[in-house]
Amino acid sequence: MATILVVDDELGIRALLSEILSDEGHAVELAENAAQARAMRERLRPDLVLLDIWMPDVDGITLLKEWGGQGLLNMPVIMMSGHGTIDTAVEATKFGAIAFLEKPITLQKLLRAVEQALVKTVAPRPAPVVGLQSYARSSNEMPTYVAPTLGVVQPVAMPVSAGLSSEQSFELDRPLREARDAFEKSYFEFHLAKENGSMTRVAEKTGLERTHLYRKLKQLGVDLSRNKRGNGV
Repeated sequence: MATILVVDDELGIRALLSEILSDEGHAVELAENAAQARAMRERLRPDLVLLDIWMPDVDGITLLKEWGGQGLLNMPVIMMSGHGTIDTAVEATKFGAIAFLEKPITLQKLLRAVEQALVKTVAPRPAPVVGLQSYARSSNEMPTYVAPTLGVVQPVAMPVSAGLSSEQSFELDRPLREARDAFEKSYFEFHLAKENGSMTRVAEKTGLERTHLYRKLKQLGVDLSRNKRGNGV
């Protein structure tokens, strides 16, 4: 599936995350400090990095800024911390992290964050979000998952391709999980419509296995019957 680098100075955390992610079919590599993380990032070119903030040699935020400053953030980074605050999460996002996990990390939160990060690396970049420029790192990124943490409560209008839908509206004054589900449902409905209901082509576009994609669509309550077109489903 994906090569994931886990960077954490705690042996127990590294072992636990490695076991969980390996069970999901990912190739997992481990580093216990920034020096090892630098070497492994260069050698492995991982698809995703799970990076602890508090480490004995160089902290995770510093390493994140270092990679960003050197143009090495060509993979998504999820930050982890047992002592995190909203300010820490905002700072991590500012310097390039796409998500923040607070320890102890639950299985559900871990898998969901990893899944979202890997989908974002293969999916087409969404259109800019109107009205959230101050929270977005660039006009090409969707801070859908960060905004609720920062206290943004206004609806967000997101333009999509002409001919499919003129506008999608997302209400951010809701629990994070509900906001994510709403975005994911619209995301998959967009691609199903664009591909005339072809599950095979949508699986290729989103980077998900067909079986996984089908389970995800059922979980989100996507109406598959209206997207069926010929033999492409």
